[in-house]
Amino acid sequence: MNNKVLGSQGEQAAADYLTRQGYRICARNFRVPAGEIDIVAAKQELVVFVEVKTRRGLGCGTPAQAVTYHKQQKIIQTARWFLRQRHLEDRCLCRFDVVEVYARPVGGWEIRHIPGAFET
Repeated sequence: MNNKVLGSQGEQAAADYLTRQGYRICARNFRVPAGEIDIVAAKQELVVFVEVKTRRGLGCGTPAQAVTYHKQQKIIQTARWFLRQRHLEDRCLCRFDVVEVYARPVGGWEIRHIPGAFET
């Protein structure tokens, strides 16, 4: 399986996980000139911007370690676009999460959700 397929499947596993945890998926792969957000979810009054990182193992470090400061800044800018487009700038609480998805060798996924992984 190539990395693009693995990433897409990991994002689906993360969306399924978040749904089971009571989040409502508002958008997937939200793209604007500033960047992309893998998943935008909501739970009560909270809007959560989620970066999903899928890996086969820890050979390159944890998936969350790949969410560098530069990547965080792009996600924050993209989140601002999302909120502006929906006129939510001052009307909701926001959080930035990372969901690490590990492909199990025998099939299936191991998921680690890191709420509030970074801040503005």
